[in-house]
Parts: sequence; C-alpha cells; structure tokens
Amino acid sequence: MRLVSYNIRHGGLGREEAIGAVIAANQPDLVLLQEATSRRAVERIARAAGMPHWASKDRVSVAMISRHEVRACRWTRPPWARHAFLEVTHGSGAAFFGIHLSAVHSNLTERRRLVELRALLEHVRSVGDAFHVLAGDFNTLAAGEELDVSRLPPRLQMITWLTGRRIRWQTIRKLVDSGYVDAFRTLHVDEPGHSFPTWDPHLRLDYAFVPATFRDRIAACEVVMHPSAGAASDHFPLLTEIDL
Repeated sequence: MRLVSYNIRHGGLGREEAIGAVIAANQPDLVLLQEATSRRAVERIARAAGMPHWASKDRVSVAMISRHEVRACRWTRPPWARHAFLEVTHGSGAAFFGIHLSAVHSNLTERRRLVELRALLEHVRSVGDAFHVLAGDFNTLAAGEELDVSRLPPRLQMITWLTGRRIRWQTIRKLVDSGYVDAFRTLHVDEPGHSFPTWDPHLRLDYAFVPATFRDRIAACEVVMHPSAGAASDHFPLLTEIDL
C-alpha cells in the first residue's frame, strides 16, 4: 500500500490542479492531507489526482482522499488540541491516523504538541495491538536534529528567542518511548529527510510512525521532491510504502 502524507498549505485554494498533479505522480492508494480546510478544494484535488473517494470538513485541517472506498472516517478533536486528527479505517482493517500538531518552533508550543500527542495516544489505544499508522505534519524535530534559527522568518525567530532559544524537543521522543518507530529514520539513518519549506528545505516536520512490532512492514519511506511541488505547497509530500 502506498500512503502519502501532504500538507497543502492554507487550504490549497487556487492550487488544486498543481497539488493533484503532485499526488498523482506518487500513485498513492491513500492520502492524508493537512491544512485541507476547504471541502470544495479537497474535492477538486481528488478529481485532479484521479482518486474518486474523499472525506473533508470545512475549517478542519486533516482530510483524506483514496483510490478505493474506505470502511470509515472519524474526526476527533481533544478540547485542548489546535487541530482534530482523522482516523481512516482501511478495507484491510488497518487504521491510519492523519495528524496535524500545533505549529511554531518554541518551548511553549512543544509542550502543547506533547499534550496533543498524549491525547492522540490515549485514543489510539482503542485500536489495541492491531496494525496502524500515525502520519502527518508533526511540526517538530526529532532528537538529534538541529533547528537553524537564523533561517526562520524574523517573527518566528523572536518567538523562539523569547521562549528559550534552545528548544527541548520531546514530542517525537515520546512517540518512540511509547513503542513506535519513525518509518523514514528506520530506513534512512544518515539522510536528512527535510520536507519543509519547498524553497529552502532544512526541516523534517512530516513523519509516519508504526508500532515497533510491525517495523518489518515498512517497505519504503521517502520525501518526494517532485519538480512541481514548489508551486503546489510549502511542504514536500511524504510517501510511505507499507506491506499490509
């Protein structure tokens, strides 16, 4: 199965054809979108990508498009979370969780992301030991990866400095400690995997995770630097191939 996670920036309005072309080039079975806040745009993107099934809500960040009909889609938004997450139940019975954690690189928002993640993990426990994937824009860095503050916009540089220049990245560590493996890092120990921004890639914000007991099901995981991606969004899509 080919899974794409893709932040389409500000709803994707006016860029539906370009986004659809980037998606179609990856030939996915399922796409989890972030910043997909317009149902009309998601419908157009699905059509442009040649994928007949889609689910979206206006003003809700996470949406999905699919090549095949899925069993169910369910949005859940914990009261303290910035965005809802989306649970897609695939025809195989596997569950795919589309995630968009709070943005901005600071110690304050990292703590908020950690709270959001804990709420997500509590919900995911309902899946039990069944195979599932957590994928999306986590808006955070993994341990050992560096944030070059000088490459941030001035406003974001100021926020980073005011909340403590050295950010204590905890969100990805919490996921790993909870029994998940980072699909990209599992297969690419030394590659940076930068997915943002498309005009100056220097941050890895987009991830896919599977329970460690299913790590052998990860067949591939790549940041796809499609030549048209810069006109489509500020993120490159993340393509993960999974053996169901």
